[in-house]
Amino acid sequence: VEYFLKWKGYSNEENTWEPEENLDCPDLIAQFEEQRKKKEAATAGKRHEDKEQKKRKSSSGGPLISHKKKMTEDKKPEGFDRNLEPERIIGATDSSGELMFLMKWKGTDDADLVPARIANEKCPQIVIKFYEERLTWHSPAHDEESSVKADAE
Repeated sequence: VEYFLKWKGYSNEENTWEPEENLDCPDLIAQFEEQRKKKEAATAGKRHEDKEQKKRKSSSGGPLISHKKKMTEDKKPEGFDRNLEPERIIGATDSSGELMFLMKWKGTDDADLVPARIANEKCPQIVIKFYEERLTWHSPAHDEESSVKADAE
């Protein structure tokens, strides 16, 4: 399980996906999960009401929309299918089994999860920039100096 974090004192551009085991805030996680369960319960109740209304319409002879047509109307384009220009990668996750990037789009506050393999093809410079921002160098000479100083003390 990973959580999308808004870091206090930082802009939304600095939000990151973090695995649960890296977090030390059980109260916040419990509060978030409780709110999520309430939302899911509310939407489940609404779905039940919608089904009841559809049953009434069908029994009253009202027009029925085919399920397949309804699905395509409800499904909004996501990711690169929206024909928006990518601005930057906010974070990454592999919780679905595939590496996914959370892509921020130019001209909107929206972000979508997109497969890394597609981002690598469509916007390689943005992918490279994402990795470069997170790259850290560990110099062996520097590490040896630190251990020599520790031994001298």
